[in-house]
Amino acid sequence: MLTRHLLKATLLASAGLLALAGTARADEMSAAADYIAKVTAPVTTWAGPTDGPKAVGHKLIVVVSTDQRNGGARGVSEGIEEAAKVIGWDVRTIDGQGSVNARAAGIAQAVALKADGLVLDAIDAAEQAAATEAAVKAGIKVVGWHSGPAPGPMAKFGIFTNLTTDPLEVAKAAATFAVVDSKGKAGAIVFTDSAYAIAIAKSDAMAAVIKACATCTLLSVEDTPLADAANRMPQLTTSLLQRYGAKWTYALSINDLTFDFMAPSLQSAGIAGGGAPHAISAGDGSEPAFQRIKAGEYQVGTVAEPLRLHGWQEVDELNRAFAGAPASGFVAPPHLFIKANVDKDGGPKNIYDPQNGYPEIYKKIWGK
Repeated sequence: MLTRHLLKATLLASAGLLALAGTARADEMSAAADYIAKVTAPVTTWAGPTDGPKAVGHKLIVVVSTDQRNGGARGVSEGIEEAAKVIGWDVRTIDGQGSVNARAAGIAQAVALKADGLVLDAIDAAEQAAATEAAVKAGIKVVGWHSGPAPGPMAKFGIFTNLTTDPLEVAKAAATFAVVDSKGKAGAIVFTDSAYAIAIAKSDAMAAVIKACATCTLLSVEDTPLADAANRMPQLTTSLLQRYGAKWTYALSINDLTFDFMAPSLQSAGIAGGGAPHAISAGDGSEPAFQRIKAGEYQVGTVAEPLRLHGWQEVDELNRAFAGAPASGFVAPPHLFIKANVDKDGGPKNIYDPQNGYPEIYKKIWGK
């Protein structure tokens, strides 16, 4: 197993910094390498709740997904369906298909179905404030996943709690890896989607890390909608290659979906799979992203969300809401996958699934 200390030494060696001991820049890069070693280390310890209310009776849960083409949203919905079978609830998943109107219609459908619980699956709370208010007024307990820029309750929108890893830490992990991997010389473009508050929080944080590296360059921040990535990314990639050429060495995005549609344009430009720009995502850890990292083709890293775990946690948080208990407050730590650790922590299955026993712990909490 690649230990944290060995991984740090490997990162420093690959960055050509072992010979710079004693310099200020070497100290900074050593700290950065230590941080990367920390966020790539295996996750084997459970840091979440170990007690809570027993399972309440039968409930109908409606999951309204922003877009089931999004690997993150789809992974969470699959985790919810899996956990719901264990706790004894029914689940209906509605695909928002990347449309604001379809997402609003999905929430309205949850009200019409007289759902007991509603999960906003990667749906921005501010975007769907009116529809969510109607659901809350109908007595539906609402939880979110990536519904805001931070984890925890969102009282303004009537959301019991919002699940996400800390977006600032996720962004820090992605951008710091670009700094270390580039030997402190990254020429980065950051991709975001201003329709989501959490996306802006991530992209701002990634840009800040690149700016803080004196020998790195932030070339631009590109605002392009994830829902239209298939149409926009090929031409945008070509335009950016023409504008920045060899200066563009790292692509940092708030989601893996961006890179699903970047590769064809890179191939057309004669750029090999292992060539620049090297892609690193600050979420969510999709199956195609894992495949690209393993193959060394057009992506070198992803800060993956524990999607299946988050699905189980959504069910647990709803159970707490139904029982009148407070939210658990658990926030999963960020985890970066790169070539060195892509076959650990669920990576062989092309997902991030920490091996810390969380299903058995939730079953014990629920009395199942």
